[in-house]
Amino acid sequence: MERLFQVQERRLARTSLEIVRQMINLINWDDRLISIRGSRGVGKTTLMLQYIKMNYGQGTRKALYCTLDSFYFNNHSLLDLTEEFYLHGGRHLFVDEVHKYPGWHKEIKEIYDAYPDLRVVISGSSMLHLLNSDTDLSRRCLPYYMPGLSLREYLRFYKGISLPSVKLDELMANPGEIAAAVTAVCSPVAVYREYCREGFYPFYNGNKEDYYLRIENVVNFIVEQELPLLAGLQSGYARKIKAMLGVLATSKPFALDVSKMSRMLELNRETVMTYLHLLEKADLLYLLYSDVTSVKRLQKPDKVYLTNPNLLTALASDNVDEGNMRETFVVSQVSPFFKVEYGKEAGDFIIDGRWRVEVGGAKKGFSQIANLPDSYILADNIEYPSGNRLPLWLMGFLY
Repeated sequence: MERLFQVQERRLARTSLEIVRQMINLINWDDRLISIRGSRGVGKTTLMLQYIKMNYGQGTRKALYCTLDSFYFNNHSLLDLTEEFYLHGGRHLFVDEVHKYPGWHKEIKEIYDAYPDLRVVISGSSMLHLLNSDTDLSRRCLPYYMPGLSLREYLRFYKGISLPSVKLDELMANPGEIAAAVTAVCSPVAVYREYCREGFYPFYNGNKEDYYLRIENVVNFIVEQELPLLAGLQSGYARKIKAMLGVLATSKPFALDVSKMSRMLELNRETVMTYLHLLEKADLLYLLYSDVTSVKRLQKPDKVYLTNPNLLTALASDNVDEGNMRETFVVSQVSPFFKVEYGKEAGDFIIDGRWRVEVGGAKKGFSQIANLPDSYILADNIEYPSGNRLPLWLMGFLY
């Protein structure tokens, strides 16, 4: 165990507290068992280490961070570590990459039952399941989902500009006030363009080639390792799945044709639908439906989006459709915390069952949503709202 503390000390020494994501204040760290899910690269590990550093400090023996893909666990069990940690006064255990540890459900449940005054944080893939046939952790565990950076967080991380997040109803009621506060400190249209290229993941270092390579590595890891491990997918299908992502990245969102894609990838329709749903669980796609209350398993989605515009740029290179980019941006900013439906004939999206929005350029017309209540245009290339025409970039301030 001492070796794990030494590793923790090195990691804490390298963990900066200069910028801490707002999510650290949204999590109830005092709960006995919480889970933090999210795609690889969004900052889950950093968030846990920052919490330890802020609340326990370096040199602590009360809190311990460990990752279950460490060589340490080739010869030690999580149960044994927990027992030793607890007997030596440890009270807050942070367990990363939990999905890589065989039988983790059972051991976490046993830890929960055996140590009522021990707080445990588990973190892992977006595909992390809290429910299986042997142990139902969903009743014991408080789950959280961690998305990538919003446009607002990008401003803070990379531009040193701090602005508050806003609630959706507040944004719709007072868009002019919010737009004025943002435009007073930056050029939001230009920042939006930058964000769509390099703002979603918190590891941009100024080199775009390195950044896109790291995004490709994230995709490769999910497709080649997480999907086989967590979904039982045969690794030999990785090439087909990457080809599917490439097709989606260069298509218009409304142009998805499952039959055409089946022929292109030489896969049957059912397999294509299975892959789409797996990629959604893996946090690489958003699948949108016109009626979320009646969605059935493997139902064909009305629209399909990659989960963020940086992923779109990395996979499509210079072939990104502008309409796809705009809509992907909106979905990526809204979906983590609100229900998003396809608007069908009237608008692109219905947000939170109420707000109907049409996404487009600065001259986008109201014909599709004319006379509908709570309907708005989200327009690119404008700084200030005009009536129900709102700047597209405003959606980036919801978290």
